[in-house]
Amino acid sequence: MRKKSRRQTFENVEVIDAGAKGKSVGKAPDGRVIFLSNAVPGDVVDVMTTKKRRAYFEGVATHFHQLSDKRTSPKCEHFGICGGCKWQHMSYQHQLHFKQKEVENNLRRIGGIELPEVTPILGSKKQYFYRNKMEFSFSNSRWLTEAEINSGDAIEDRNALGFHIPGMWDKILDIKKCHLQADPSNAIRLEVKKFATENGLSFFDPRQQNGLLRTLMLRTSSTGEIMLLIQFFEDNPEQRELLLTHVQKKFPEITALLYVINQKQNDTIYDQEVICFSGRDHIFEEMEGLQFKINAKSFYQTNSEQAYELYKVARDFAGLTGNELVYDLYTGTGTIAQFVSKKAAKVVGVESVPEAIEDAKANSIHNGISNVEFSVGDMKTVFNDDFIAQHGHPDVVITDPPRDGMHKLVVEQLLQVAPQKIVYVSCNSATQARDLALLNEKYQVMRVQPVDMFPQTHHVENVVLLEKRV
Repeated sequence: MRKKSRRQTFENVEVIDAGAKGKSVGKAPDGRVIFLSNAVPGDVVDVMTTKKRRAYFEGVATHFHQLSDKRTSPKCEHFGICGGCKWQHMSYQHQLHFKQKEVENNLRRIGGIELPEVTPILGSKKQYFYRNKMEFSFSNSRWLTEAEINSGDAIEDRNALGFHIPGMWDKILDIKKCHLQADPSNAIRLEVKKFATENGLSFFDPRQQNGLLRTLMLRTSSTGEIMLLIQFFEDNPEQRELLLTHVQKKFPEITALLYVINQKQNDTIYDQEVICFSGRDHIFEEMEGLQFKINAKSFYQTNSEQAYELYKVARDFAGLTGNELVYDLYTGTGTIAQFVSKKAAKVVGVESVPEAIEDAKANSIHNGISNVEFSVGDMKTVFNDDFIAQHGHPDVVITDPPRDGMHKLVVEQLLQVAPQKIVYVSCNSATQARDLALLNEKYQVMRVQPVDMFPQTHHVENVVLLEKRV
């Protein structure tokens, strides 16, 4: 006996808002929220549900009765299949509106704290081709589009070099042109695929765990330098050299041509040896005359131009006069620490990743900065009373934690140390709001500045200045 379908259809649903994870929001007749993946606030649509939960539905718009005035035409032919730029169909001014709204809602509803007037979000000058790092996957069984399936034609070329279909670990969408990274990114990726296909180099099969070519990473910098790293699954020196030599000759502008041989179950490279085939093993990024060496494993903000704006906001909020001891928690490769160092007496950066701290130390030496110091360790254990006794009591703390926010022990230590100012940089205003609520007993939020680092997506950074209550 067939199971009865649980899908429901709702007609003439008005899309009223943009919600979490890039989805838009409508209301079912019973008042429950419907999260939609393919609509824009202002659309009036018929909806077919795909999931039903106690408090909400998930669904797709199947028919559009009215199109929103917030809509715009997506630039990318892969929009709607690739999950990378979920807001390409919404005009940029409205993207900014909903990002600012999300920040304010999170701080008020989750944080439950008193806020000053939130400064208008700082938009990105570039809405496309702004990313300095892209990662692509090879596959010998690419994702077929609906048009290809319906055509009935035999599909001979199943190789792909592109992105994972959202929620499908083994399905790769072949990308013709990506609008996120500037040239020669697309040219390099397409040439690698073309040459590999013409020369019979095998693409990775994630189910069978075989094939030569696994992933491709491209990094660019504002100084014009380029890094290309190709990850091989099989160790075949002859085929590897054939491909890398071709790339080297075709694109002599590549600064760092690297490779990894990775035969693990996953494709992360952080525990793998990176081998330099030609050029340097790193590229340089530059900001206000400071140079930051970036290797294949380095973390650096993926929108270089907007990272500069973000760091200027953080430095402005800190209000340094040249006399302060500053702690930079979750310092990464020490970019913020070095960026604010010329306006501080001393900066102490703390980070859990040893390789990042090595990069931070090397960069500070390269930049001739002598008033920065870096320590490595798990933040919740290393940031303790002994650490304060060793390095001094901070006047200002800058914290830029991962998406999960700060560990509660770090928050407790901040409350105990009680610096005069805390500048909290966050890529997740929901966890930031949770931490601000915990800090509220001793700190008042004085300034809030959202910054858009990722146009065409729902992601937003936010900077908050907290000052100790009198």
